[in-house]
Parts: sequence; structure tokens; C-alpha cells
Amino acid sequence: MHEPVYHIVGSYISPYVRKVLVVMAHKGLRYSIDPIAPFLGGDAFQQLSPLRRIPVLIDGKRVINDSTVICQYLEERHPTPSLYPADLGERAQARWLEEYADARLGEVIVTDMFYQRGPKRFLFKEPLDEARFNRARDVELPASLDWLEAQMPSDGFVLGALSIADITIASFFRNAAMVRVEVDATRWPLTAAWLQRVLSLPEFARLARIEDAVARVPLPEQRDLLLSMGEPLSADTLGTMTPRKGVMRLD
Repeated sequence: MHEPVYHIVGSYISPYVRKVLVVMAHKGLRYSIDPIAPFLGGDAFQQLSPLRRIPVLIDGKRVINDSTVICQYLEERHPTPSLYPADLGERAQARWLEEYADARLGEVIVTDMFYQRGPKRFLFKEPLDEARFNRARDVELPASLDWLEAQMPSDGFVLGALSIADITIASFFRNAAMVRVEVDATRWPLTAAWLQRVLSLPEFARLARIEDAVARVPLPEQRDLLLSMGEPLSADTLGTMTPRKGVMRLD
């Protein structure tokens, strides 16, 4: 029996897409990908993702939205190697940390920092809200890091073995680095050391090389670049060159 080949819709630069791709790599799952940003999806994309968010996973005729739902679906379909602790309490903690990252780090790092410095300026040609970016960098993110530091182990991963908690949290700090915001190892030593361990994993390191390459070229050239790197791009795309905001407010 052949393993399924899944299809992913979503940009390599997205922390939510990164989370899913790392999970798939860890489990050895095959996929094709349509690497579009959510702001560049056309009407057909909105039919699949009514909130105009990525990633979307397509498994045959089944369409699944939301990175958390996708990862749990993949875990249940492919339970080994597991990325959710066997212990009931630890599994709940892993899911809570995943939710904390998706919600709070998503707001601070993606909406208030990465979106401000990236899509808002370059896709929508709108001015950067410098005060919002600076507050996220100087106030909101340090508060999150203060809380995360208390959750971090002196060695290994957050809950012992690598889990969805490590993958999710680390995925957001990749986007912080893209806007030149790093974790200060003097102020948050456990978090900085943990982050280095997680991002050094082969699954993250491979994606980092792709992300760094994509970030250096204009949007119209990214698809050809990804093909030249051997990435499993789909023959067709749901993307357009006309940016559209989603239904969820960013400002």
C-alpha cells in the first residue's frame, strides 16, 4: 500500500506552513505544494480557505484548514513517530503551548512585526506602523519571552521528546529573525539555547535554506527558484499577482 501524497497550499515563509512541513518531514510524508502567500490567493483559493489563511491541506477530496487541525489529522493518520506526548497531561500541555504560540506569538511576531515590515509595505504599499512594530519588539515580545523562559528545559526539548510544542514555537521565531529580531541569550539563556537546538534539526535547517533563498528574490521569480531547488511544486497554482487582504483584520 502506497503512502498518500498530500497537497499543501501555502508559502514557505509562513510559520503556520513551516509547522506543517516540519511535521510532515519528521513523519516522512510526501507532498506537493502550491507556495502562495494568503494575500495572493484568487477566488479558487478562497473557496478552499474561506478565511483566506494558510496552510490548506488537501487529501484526495478532503480539504483541511488550520495548521493545528492539519497537524492533529496527520498525527492520527500517521501516529509514528509521534509528535504528541503519550501522557495525557503532557499532551494537553503540548497543545496549550501550540495554541499560545499560534495565538500570542502569531499576533506579536506575525501581525505586529513581520506583516508590518513585509506584506504591508511591499504588497499593499502601505506605510509601516513604526510605533506598533517597536512596541511588539520592545514590550510585547519580551513579555512573552519572560513567560517562555520559565517553560524551557536546561537541555533537550520542552516536554522531553520533540513535540508539536517545540515545532510551533520555533516556527514563529524564524519569522522574528527575518525582521532582524533575535532572542537575547543573556536575558533569556534557556530559550535561546533551546531555540538553537530546535532550529538545528534537519527538518528546520532544510526549510531555512529554502526560506532564505526565496526571501532574496522578487515574488514573480520565486516559483522558478523553488523549481530549480527541486521543491515539489504543483503544476497549477491558486495564486495571482493582485494582492487581496483576508477577512480577518490586521490593523
